[in-house]
Amino acid sequence: MNTAHTNYAMPNSKRIQQLDLNLLKVFKTLYAEQNMTRAADLLHLTPSAVSHSVKRLRYALDDELFVRSQNKMVPTPACQRMAPAIIDNLTRLQQALLLWGDFDPLSSDYHFHIGMHDAFEPSLIPRLAKLLARKAPNTGFSSIKLDRANIDRELGSGKMDLAIDVAVPVKAPVKRFDFYNSNFMVLMREDHPYLSDPTQKSYLEAEHITVSNRPNGMTAEDSLFKGKGVERKSHIRCQNYFAAVEVVRHSDHLLTAPKLLAGWLQNQGLASAPVPFNLKPFPTSVYWHEHTQNDAAQSWLRQLIIDEIQLD
Repeated sequence: MNTAHTNYAMPNSKRIQQLDLNLLKVFKTLYAEQNMTRAADLLHLTPSAVSHSVKRLRYALDDELFVRSQNKMVPTPACQRMAPAIIDNLTRLQQALLLWGDFDPLSSDYHFHIGMHDAFEPSLIPRLAKLLARKAPNTGFSSIKLDRANIDRELGSGKMDLAIDVAVPVKAPVKRFDFYNSNFMVLMREDHPYLSDPTQKSYLEAEHITVSNRPNGMTAEDSLFKGKGVERKSHIRCQNYFAAVEVVRHSDHLLTAPKLLAGWLQNQGLASAPVPFNLKPFPTSVYWHEHTQNDAAQSWLRQLIIDEIQLD
């Protein structure tokens, strides 16, 4: 066996980063065939072209890679160690490129990122988890805190695949689809006197607690009340419904919340009653960026939410 070899410079990251990936296709074929002529035939190249490619790889990797023994090109020990991992990853890359744009929910392990307000989580996350377990069992998802003021930037950057929130006006490149209309319910402790007299008068005479993660401005229900000329007494405003529940459970305060949350909140030891005013339902919407409009995975998830998540 000829063990003589050329002295190569030590490999460095720049040399590896600049490596022509076509050389790895030559490497894979020569490693499998261990014959320069057969490898050239399979690659539809000349033997000299294959030889030149191997020379470039030798320089990039600082290893002889293959040494001639009779009619065979025998892998060096380093080549023998590294080749299986390189060939496996090259094969995976080729398979991924062949599947470019495809999405098979039954086999995909894609992890979705969904922007939503934490008020939606108790109702949406269990439903979505159950749906994905049945229809896309290897996928997962993360609920991402939604910055409503910057929804276009967060969707455009890819931080979120889509967002779910109350309906607000948007413009291109953000798209919106209203998939659920929500009414409001009044929630209170289980022995609250309002339960025996759920009238407009008793509602307006009661103390209320409101929920918003914004420091000021009207809540969704306040804007609807204002349209009817109705003004409530509210001396407490908190950032989330978890805190509001604790206040309501131990006080005479009333909490007006979307029906979407009412079932979950009642499980926290609260009673509920309809709002004694005819408030217009407000929609819950799915938002996405127009550059994901035709993406197979994201289109599938959007349609799943629109078609199959029942919020009542």
